[in-house]
Amino acid sequence: MSDGSIDLAKEARATAYAMPLDQINVADGELFRTDTMWPYFERLRKEAPVHYQAEHEFGPYWSVTKYKDIMAVDTDHETFSSEPAITIAEPTEELPLPMFIAMDPPKHDVQRKTVSPIVSPMNLQNMEPIIRERAAKILDDLPVGEEIDWVDKVSIELTTMTLATLFDFPWEDRRKLTRWSDVATAGKDSHLFTSDDPEAERRNELFECVDYFTTLWNERVNAPPKPDLISMLAHGEATRNMDRMEYLGNLILLIVGGNDTTRNTITGSVLALNQNPDQYDKLTANPDLIPSMVSETIRWQTPLAHMRRLATRDVELGGKTIRKGEKVIMWYVSGNRDDEVIENPNAYIIDRQRVRQHLSFGFGIHRCVGNRLAELQLKIIWEEIMKRFPRLDVVGEPVRVNSSFVKGYEHLPVVIPKRH
Repeated sequence: MSDGSIDLAKEARATAYAMPLDQINVADGELFRTDTMWPYFERLRKEAPVHYQAEHEFGPYWSVTKYKDIMAVDTDHETFSSEPAITIAEPTEELPLPMFIAMDPPKHDVQRKTVSPIVSPMNLQNMEPIIRERAAKILDDLPVGEEIDWVDKVSIELTTMTLATLFDFPWEDRRKLTRWSDVATAGKDSHLFTSDDPEAERRNELFECVDYFTTLWNERVNAPPKPDLISMLAHGEATRNMDRMEYLGNLILLIVGGNDTTRNTITGSVLALNQNPDQYDKLTANPDLIPSMVSETIRWQTPLAHMRRLATRDVELGGKTIRKGEKVIMWYVSGNRDDEVIENPNAYIIDRQRVRQHLSFGFGIHRCVGNRLAELQLKIIWEEIMKRFPRLDVVGEPVRVNSSFVKGYEHLPVVIPKRH
């Protein structure tokens, strides 16, 4: 970490503890871009674990920042509804994007059940050699001794290939999936948008997405059922009559869930090991620690920083009264650093006891349907890295995403010094 980063962290801590508690707004994407949100969450966990933010561009919201409180919200879908959205941002009339993760039972359950066979243990077993072959090819094509962007060359490439397989998506167009994922989750200030009306740009690109997928739907619905996500949706009893916006909503859910989270954890693993060279040495000495390292990275990275709920009734939480209809944000990124539950939570420890004890996949009925696929891709890429490269060196600061939802990376400069 550079001296500039250290100064930035020091300055953030001073600011976080100096400002009035009611002014703390952890939903500011700039805090995540600069990686300076940590002291704000630390202070909220200590002083206001259930914290009301009265003013925000998307309206007032409650922040829930401690592990056990987050669990209480996440596992009580009757009191805390997922409708109409899972992010702090409000859906718009022009782009409502209903999706099953932002639905309550019974509709949530039947739609989720339609696509869950894609990540069954049997299907993952069938996919493993395909993912491994692709990971090997990606890594074999990397240059030695030259700076590369790990995000583009490895993280995006592997996850987009896997996603294209899940959709049986035209291979030559697979990077469209990456673009649509980025556009769907980007803040209005993102450099992805080039016009004065970023929301119109977002709508236009996502309408292009649903038009493209509608062509694929029409092909699959008129063919015998196949084990890909589009065919499952087209033939599924609970999904075959979806309207255009619900189809788009579920596509975005599956694209972002299958792309953003895994790719950012792949990048995060390289960064974390470089920031903690003792842990990299430990992994090099004992590659059997890869599965444990994967789980620790998923906690440490927390690729989706928050999920939102809406109170269906007045409810007490953490000594505060949340009123019916108020917005509740579960900050997984904070719960994963709660020292009352996780020992030494700010440390990256790849052989941590109870390493799977984290909130990154959520809990309850909305627990991430693809969590085992994410872990499998991470495990495979690191098994293949260890076979080829004694070390991966991060040679500059990461460029992080300006978002309080997707906690990710745009670029990570890496040099591979040599091959085995």
